[in-house]
Order: sequence, then C-alpha cells, then structure tokens
Amino acid sequence: MDTLHIYRLSDEEPVRLAAAELRKVLSRATGIEVRVQARARYEEDVSGLWVGPFAAFSDHIEQRSSGHPFDDEIHIEVCRGNGIVAGVHPRSVLLAAYRYLTELGCRWVRPGQDGAYIPSLGMPLEASVSIHETPSYRHRCVCIEGAVSWEHVRDMIEWLPKVGFNAYFVQFREAYQFFVRWYEHELNPRLRPEPFTVEDARDLTQRIRTETKKRGLILHMVGHGWTCEPFGIPGLGWIPYEEPIPEETRQYLAEVNGKRDLWGGIPLNTNLCYGNPATREIMVREIAEYAAEHPEVQILHLWLADGSNNYCECPLCRDHRPSDLYVKLCNEVDAELTRRGLPTKIVFLIYVDLLWPPETERIANPDRFILMFAPITRTYTTSFTAGATGQGTIPPFVRNQLTFPNTPEGNLAFLRSWQRVFQGDSFDFDYHLMWDHFKDPGYYGISEVLYEDIRGLRDLGLYGLNSCQVQRCFLPTGLPMMVIARTLWNRDLPFEEIADDLYQATFGADWKRVKQYTQTLSELFDPPFLRGERDDVGRRETVRKLEQVPAEASPWRAQARRVERFLPVIEAHMDLPDPCHARSWRYLKEHADLCMAMAPAVAALARGDQEGAREAGLRLVDLVRRKERRIHRVLDVALFIRTIGRALGLSEEELNRGRTDRKT
Repeated sequence: MDTLHIYRLSDEEPVRLAAAELRKVLSRATGIEVRVQARARYEEDVSGLWVGPFAAFSDHIEQRSSGHPFDDEIHIEVCRGNGIVAGVHPRSVLLAAYRYLTELGCRWVRPGQDGAYIPSLGMPLEASVSIHETPSYRHRCVCIEGAVSWEHVRDMIEWLPKVGFNAYFVQFREAYQFFVRWYEHELNPRLRPEPFTVEDARDLTQRIRTETKKRGLILHMVGHGWTCEPFGIPGLGWIPYEEPIPEETRQYLAEVNGKRDLWGGIPLNTNLCYGNPATREIMVREIAEYAAEHPEVQILHLWLADGSNNYCECPLCRDHRPSDLYVKLCNEVDAELTRRGLPTKIVFLIYVDLLWPPETERIANPDRFILMFAPITRTYTTSFTAGATGQGTIPPFVRNQLTFPNTPEGNLAFLRSWQRVFQGDSFDFDYHLMWDHFKDPGYYGISEVLYEDIRGLRDLGLYGLNSCQVQRCFLPTGLPMMVIARTLWNRDLPFEEIADDLYQATFGADWKRVKQYTQTLSELFDPPFLRGERDDVGRRETVRKLEQVPAEASPWRAQARRVERFLPVIEAHMDLPDPCHARSWRYLKEHADLCMAMAPAVAALARGDQEGAREAGLRLVDLVRRKERRIHRVLDVALFIRTIGRALGLSEEELNRGRTDRKT
C-alpha cells in the first residue's frame, strides 16, 4: 500500500481535526502518504478509513447511549487500515480517532510535542480494532488552576481529548489570576516579570474558547465573581480591594458582627445579603446577561463567596440556612434563563457552609442544574471508598461557627443529605492535583487514591469528576493524570494495567525500574506526615522508617541515598533514540535533584527541628527556582514553592523574598 486514504463525512471542526490528526500521526508512524478527502456519504466497498458521526453511517452503527449532549460514545471497526472510526457526535469522533491511534500503540504521556510516543508501524496496518464503547462517566473535565502561560493552557487543551477527557473549565470570566501568576513569575525573582493586563487575560480566554470549540469540548465557565462583579467591585482573584466601597454597594454585603464590609478585604471571599430580593435580582440579571452573550458556554457555574463562616446575620438572612437562600437564587436564575429561552446548564455547589442542605427550598427545575460536590477539606490519605459504607453524621448548623469534615464518612454524610433533596446530574469537584500531589514526590500514592476515588464515584451517585488542579503535574510522571483519564473512561480497568502502560510508554524498555523507584519515593517521603496527619507517635514512626532503608547517620540520607543509587540508571537513559523517552528520563534527572534537596527538609521537620527544616526548605526553594526554565512544562513551580514551603514552615516573607510586590 503506497497511500492510505481517509474519508471525512462531516465538515464540523472536531471531525476535520480528527481526520487531520489521523493523517499526521499515521504519516509519521508509517512513512507513507496519507490523504484526506471529504465525502458526502459512506461507501462500504471503498477501502480506507471512514471518519464521521454515527448519523453519517446510516444503519451501520447502532447508538447505545442516552443521547444526552454531554455523553460520549465511540465505534471503531477497522481491519488492515480499512473501516470506520466514528462517534455519536463530533466531539466523540475526535475521541474515537485518538482511541484508534492508541490501539495502534500511540501514547500521549504528557502535554506538548515531547509527550507523544509514536511507534513505527508497518504497512499495511496489521492491527484489527473493534470497539464500541460509552465512557463510565459523563463528566471528564479539567479545571484551570495554578500559574499558567498561554502555551501551558493550549498544550493542556490539545492533550485532553487524546486521553479521553471531554471538557475544560475556566474559572472567573477571564482567568486573570492564573495567567498573571505566571507572567509576573510569582515566587520566582530569578525570572523577569512580563507586563500582563486584564485585557491580555480576556484575549487569552477568547483563545481558550476557540481551542475548546475546535475540539468540541464542553466549556465550563466562571464560578467565582458573581458576588462582587455585578456590584461594581472587581473579582479577578484573591486580591485585596483597596478602593472605597461604593455606598450603594455596601447595603448588599453580608452583615457579620454588625458590620457590612469586605471579608478580610478580599471581594472574592465576601458573601452577600442573599435574603434581600434586590441582591438576588442584581445577580440574576448579570448571570442571564452573561449566558445570553456567551452561548458557547454550555455549563455556567454559579458559586457564592470563597470564604466561610461569614454569612449574613441580618434579619432577612439569619433565620435561613445559606443553602435555602442559595436554592432560591438558583430558581430565580432558572426562571430568567427560561424566560429568555437560554439552554445553559447551571452548576450549583455544595461547599463549606453550603454543605448543610436546605431545610425548605428545593430546586424547581432539576434538568437545568448540575450539583457539584466540592470536599475541599477532605484528606487525600484515604479514598472516599473508605467511607462509602460508613454512617457519618452531620453536626448541627450554627451560623458562622461551623467546622468542616476531613474524613470520608463526614464528607459523604453531607453529600447524601443533599442527594435526598436533589436527584439530578452531579459530579465531584476535587483537588487531588491542586496541592496534595506535591507532598507525594513519587506521585504513586496519590494516584492510587485517585483511582479508588474515581472507581467509586458511580457508587456515590456522582456522574464524574471535574479536577481542580495545576495544569503542569507531570514530574516525575503523568501517572495521576492518566489514572484520571482512563478510569473516568473505564472504571473497570485495573490500576496496575494503567500504571504499567503509562510507565512503559513514558520510559521505554527500563520502565519497571522507574515504576519501582517512584513507588519507593512515595513511601519514603510519607505523604500523610507532610499533610500534617501524624501525631507524635506517627512522627517517630516516620523517622524510624526513614532510618531503616538503609541505616544511615541521619534519616534523610535514606531518601537521598535511594535517589543517588538510581542516578546512574537515569543518566544511562537520557539520550535514548526515541525523543519522548529521552525527554522523560531527562525530566527524571531534574526530579531526582529536587528529591535530594527536599529529603533533608522533610526529615528535619519529622524530627521536630524547625530551624533545620526552614534552612533546608530555603535551599529547596532556591533550587526549584533555578530549574524553572527547564521544568516549567511539567511542574508548577509557584504552587510547589507555596505548598511545600508552607509545609516546611517558611513564612510568606521568606517565600516572597527577592520579589518586588506589584499591584494587580
């Protein structure tokens, strides 16, 4: 075969991209010419790859999914390079194209060109692929967080459908907070700040819309900001507001301890007087206007303030739970969207004070809404599955004096109480890769918790995961992200199968040694200790464990020696012929340096040597800053510094040392 033909049966952007990606990858893998042609109808007797939506194949494909616009379904029936690559709608066609390439041996182990492993394939393509699947979960989404450049976000969006995700979430209206962290190089004075404005952020957010539309990805937007932007106060991020509060606005702020003011000076953390109908009317109007102006936003998040224990105590509010007034607001939004004929789905969240369910109000139109369970105070030492059969209790609601659960049983008790009053669509909004993964340098333990969490979502009555996370979490490997992607698609895949496949694609022939090495790192660094979950007995056990492997004069040497012994293996593989494998080993060398700097800081903390932990922590911070130019595609340095720096006892002044503060 001198030429491989691809016949495209639709002109929609995701289908065009599916055909183009098949052409690009198969040309590289086979070395032969691959041509794409548009065709009006399917011709079964014509050889080639036929690519398009189910409807283009008439009676040749039986649709099995519900037909919900957010549900995916793929059909692949290909033998020796001839057959059908199809999806129930354009996004699913793109997912099917990448799935076919995956079945041929292609892998995308991280975002960016150096994350693609493309094997050499002979012609004709010998593999026969026969698949008809619907994913285990409807919601398979990544949410923007951390510090990001345009290139970081673009690479993530390009990567998502390659591994089966179907949605992307941009917090705020313009994601300024996340972009400015990168362009001003927060927490890294070694990099020169770059000018960046709110208008720049808006331009980049428009580019995000373009990139998601090109792939047919479901676009989630906003969440933060509805409690300040409609009232003339910017809500660009967790930024103090230094201007005078407009007098006409003050009446809408929550009254706490007899005063209506910004909570801690930060608009985004400030709740409102939701019992005041005028407050809700202003919010409803703004939300409806946004939905009307942005029909490309299929899912719009309606969140309240990001603070807690600061709900209004005035006579209009104090006799109602926050969730009752929240549901009232949601119903008013639904009524206005219905009046305007807008189909936008609205996400409402159960989070901090809103964990306590409404006593009297109920969602009037469940089809409009998606429940978002956001257990931000949970532990990541234990999966939610550990609490699935437990009987957690809900403490009494005491306004502005609440404590929030960290156990699986405690969190699930709140979820079940909400599910008794709302039986509609829902997903878990979780933070495994926001902060916690930094405390597990091997990424192996957090991946196991992720796997169990995702497998159990269906049993908890949740329809998927929206992962609130840094975009760059691929050092030392992309295992956590691959676990999310593949388990959301098929919850029955064994964890070891996912892990082995990822390590082999990432590192090549010696992948088993890397897997064992990263497993050991996850154990030695003792993530529960770094989470602050060890008592004095546990701390002594941590030190004892570190001293065992092998016995050394100081406990941190166990960690450092484990890395040192593996360095020759790393260095022997840094120039492998495959560019993906070679880059992976080079990243592993950078990661080894970080581990050897982090080990003494963790051990000093375990011994109770606060000054030693602080000094070693400062050396670690300096090292990661110096490495940022080389590792920024796989590690969010700003969030690493803030998370690990705080865990090691570094002050804000020490974290910001050398950085000139700039008003945003």
